[in-house]
Amino acid sequence: MAKYNVTVPLSEIDGNAFSIMSHVHIALARAGADKKILDEYFEEATSGDYNHLLATTMEWVEVS
Repeated sequence: MAKYNVTVPLSEIDGNAFSIMSHVHIALARAGADKKILDEYFEEATSGDYNHLLATTMEWVEVS
C-alpha cells in the first residue's frame, strides 16, 4: 500500500491501539479515502499484534 499524503502525530496521541486507528481513520477520510480504503486499513491493522498495527500504520501514512 502506498502512503497517503497525510501525517498522523502519533507522538501527540494516546498510544492505545484504538486511538491510533481512530486518528488514522480520520486522517485518511479527510484526505479523501473512501470506505473501501478505510476498511482495508482497518483489516490490515487488526490482523496482528500491536507492533503489526504500528508497522501497518507507518506503511499507510506518515507519522510524527
